[in-house]
Amino acid sequence: MISLRARFIRWITGWLIRRINIANAPIPKMRKHLDLMGRLAWPTRHVSVEKATLAGMYAEWYRPREATEGKVLLYLHGGAYALGSCDSHRKLVTRIAKACRLNAVMPEYRLAPEHPFPAGLDDCVRAIRSLLEQGYAAEDILVAGDSAGGGLAVASTLQLRREGLPLPGGVILLSPFLDMTASGESAKTRADRDPWFRPADVHVIIGHYCPGEDIRDPLLSPVFANVAAFPPTLIQVGDDEILLSDSTRFADKLIAAGRRVHLEVFPNLWHVFQLFVGKMPESRAAIEKIGEHVRSGFPDK
Repeated sequence: MISLRARFIRWITGWLIRRINIANAPIPKMRKHLDLMGRLAWPTRHVSVEKATLAGMYAEWYRPREATEGKVLLYLHGGAYALGSCDSHRKLVTRIAKACRLNAVMPEYRLAPEHPFPAGLDDCVRAIRSLLEQGYAAEDILVAGDSAGGGLAVASTLQLRREGLPLPGGVILLSPFLDMTASGESAKTRADRDPWFRPADVHVIIGHYCPGEDIRDPLLSPVFANVAAFPPTLIQVGDDEILLSDSTRFADKLIAAGRRVHLEVFPNLWHVFQLFVGKMPESRAAIEKIGEHVRSGFPDK
């Protein structure tokens, strides 16, 4: 049973999304709403925020007071490849950075539909390259992301492997969007339980991000990727979201390839519920688990 706060947030956010008609709302309006929600959040204590650039993109560094020097968390925000910014995700990423005791950096990669695939992916790969050029060892770089940002975290890692570059030391995925074909079982079994999304919303995302592309391309749908040599991975996902199968199928693929993966499925919770940290205890507990997992060296159990 989830908390009363979580039940209220689930209800009110679901009502708002249906009222806005998110699948058909103008993108500038949606960007404004998402950024405003983020700016209204209370700042995280004992974490400094520094404006910067990374690989030519606007970025922000988040530096917890107790951060381990020499390591970095690169965070790729979600938002259906068309929304999101440092404003929308600052609260979440500062809390994750604090829990992990790592300095984190979040770039604002190019968004669709103005910049369709592979623009955003190219930006994320350039961000990792930039950290390598700054002297970070690959094993000291963690790549994380939620929703579409989770898809970009996986796709960026796959692209690094294609280019023969060293892979990051670990990958952290929150409700990752890993299957543009929406072929997972949860697209049907969770369609009536997901308070935010419907399977048809995936077609809207395709129209914005990758029109005319082969949606089975592993850089668009990493559930179809060869995951040989993929880094240790932590996946968190809500049991009530249509993207649940994206996480479970990818975890199964990693296990079959002999890779280290830890999958956490949270009952009765929804897509990227961690965004509501500070408002419901389930979000705080999940982020604390991320910190424990990272500090323990990415165990698979």
